[in-house]
Amino acid sequence: MALPLMPKATAVWLVENTALTFEQIAAFCGMHELEVQAIADGEVATGIVGLDPLANGQLTKQELERCEKDSRYRLVLSASDIPRPQARAKGARYTPVSKRHDRPDAIAWLLKHHPELTDAQISKLIGTTKPTISTVRDKSHWNAANIKARNPVTLGLCSEMDLEKEIALAPRRAGVVVAPQVDYATEAEQAPERDRHEERVDEAVPAFLRTSPVKQEENEDDF
Repeated sequence: MALPLMPKATAVWLVENTALTFEQIAAFCGMHELEVQAIADGEVATGIVGLDPLANGQLTKQELERCEKDSRYRLVLSASDIPRPQARAKGARYTPVSKRHDRPDAIAWLLKHHPELTDAQISKLIGTTKPTISTVRDKSHWNAANIKARNPVTLGLCSEMDLEKEIALAPRRAGVVVAPQVDYATEAEQAPERDRHEERVDEAVPAFLRTSPVKQEENEDDF
């Protein structure tokens, strides 16, 4: 169900300016009836300025009067010409102007510590371009003499979670050695099994055969 813009502010206005029931207001604003009652009691949304749904074209006066006359009716949202917020298209991360001069340092750090990252990943991670990455890599950047490798997380250009995600997704390039993962828990579980196997082998061999030759020679010398 479509909701009005700023539902809580709309609910405040409807509570203060109409004879609608709490149930009607709650259904129109997508809220719980008890929350609307709390607004009326001054316990919730005390600092919110009411938003008139008639003024912004989300509700007609005729619709409001119809529902005020009969509590069984529910308000119907009017079609509005106000554009809805659109989700931002996927693309390079936006970098604030105040931090853009730190991007070459972040690029240098990523190239040094994570060579497995592709240029596309670096570009997406800190909001830069592939030509800039190339100039930092071959040290042809106009400010190459002053570039210092610095972690993009500490610079505020990306989050630690985003960096770890890109590293995990990065293709392994030639020359990047990945240390094998050892499952110590499995090794610990298998150790008792090996010990039990050795005990079973010892039990299958007669006792006189398990006596070492050195011990037998010492026994013969005693005689």
